[in-house]
Amino acid sequence: MKWSEVRKLYPNQFVKLKSLSSHIKGGQEIIDDMAVISPVPDDMATKELLKSKGDELVYHTIHENIVLEIRQDVGLRRFDYNEN
Repeated sequence: MKWSEVRKLYPNQFVKLKSLSSHIKGGQEIIDDMAVISPVPDDMATKELLKSKGDELVYHTIHENIVLEIRQDVGLRRFDYNEN
């Protein structure tokens, strides 16, 4: 399903989606095709987002496109300082 169709079916609300196809452009991931899992009440959007796994996301239909910023994983380094 295309985002324009989702916006028509679920106007002005959050929806939980599964990304089916996307492309990367300029450090952003743009979702092209998706499957709607369910509409999400406003007060549950953050909770549903935190429960989302893999290619699932929660997004509001007020946005014209689904554009996600790609972040590089920041690794934590651990230094062991041994006194001899």
